[in-house]
Amino acid sequence: MTEPKDIVLKKSEEIEGLPIEGPWPDEVSSLEEVLDYYERIGFQATHLGKAIGIWRKVEEKRAKGEEVRVFLGYTSNIISSGLREIIAWLVKEGKVDVIVTTAGGIEEDFIKTLKPFILGDWNVNDALMREKGINRIGNIFVPNDRYIEFEKYMIPFFERILEMEREVGKPLTASEFIHEMGRYMDEKLGKEKERSVIYWAYKRNVPIFCPAITDGSIGDMLYFFKEERGDRELIIDIANDIVKLNNLAVTAKETASIILGGSLPKHAIINANLFRGGTDYAIYITTAVPWDGSLSGAPPSEGVSWGKIRAKADYVEIWADATLVFPLLVWKVMKG
Repeated sequence: MTEPKDIVLKKSEEIEGLPIEGPWPDEVSSLEEVLDYYERIGFQATHLGKAIGIWRKVEEKRAKGEEVRVFLGYTSNIISSGLREIIAWLVKEGKVDVIVTTAGGIEEDFIKTLKPFILGDWNVNDALMREKGINRIGNIFVPNDRYIEFEKYMIPFFERILEMEREVGKPLTASEFIHEMGRYMDEKLGKEKERSVIYWAYKRNVPIFCPAITDGSIGDMLYFFKEERGDRELIIDIANDIVKLNNLAVTAKETASIILGGSLPKHAIINANLFRGGTDYAIYITTAVPWDGSLSGAPPSEGVSWGKIRAKADYVEIWADATLVFPLLVWKVMKG
């Protein structure tokens, strides 16, 4: 019979690894030094520390002239928040090569060049908000006059696109449509455009893919445009964009996939990488859980089972709100 003491004080094997240790406040003097400890703190801090290491490796390779094509995916709420400006900076500085987002990630970027979104509260009377014409995205308020102003720009833009399609004799793809939107912003908008993802993607020739481009205010404006004119000519082609997106993965020597949130952008990116045998580097930042079988909650290891992430890929998932950790990640990799 095993003695209770032997059960409780069971002998253990020796293991090696990083000791769990956080920063001693008297010994650090900057955010950069604090972030140096993250991999050793444990839990999700360790995952953030690993993400810093992965992205740094990608940046080091690119600095040496090695090709690592960086795919960035994000859902519209990321642009609703103040992460928009960080993403625009990444595009401006040439840190991102391909973007995939949702419809809100396009239109809200444009709308913010016209009028800002306003910090509100989580606890409000939403029925009263509706009466006042104020839309809510969590604790971010978006008065409806933003969409009214957006329509003033979109209707002439649709007319321009329709004329372009008549001239070339075929529909523009969604990525071409967004590229032209960047050109339109460059022509029509003032200095505020310099905080725009679309604007810098246009200037740096970074393609933005949006397979569900009609699932938002752009779709609403298209509806108004087509119904009021009886138009059936204006078409946005998403079929040819899938060829372009997949080939951007297939033709890359290596790829890195940085994904904020889940949904369509996440799958479009990793599915494109399936055609090359999987992405080489992956950083997920999400609050979605895997237990319902959703793609949004699927961890990188599940992507390995599909061949969308290489078995030997360097990957990590940070389970956290992207607004908390993405600024730290970008700052440490790019500035730290």
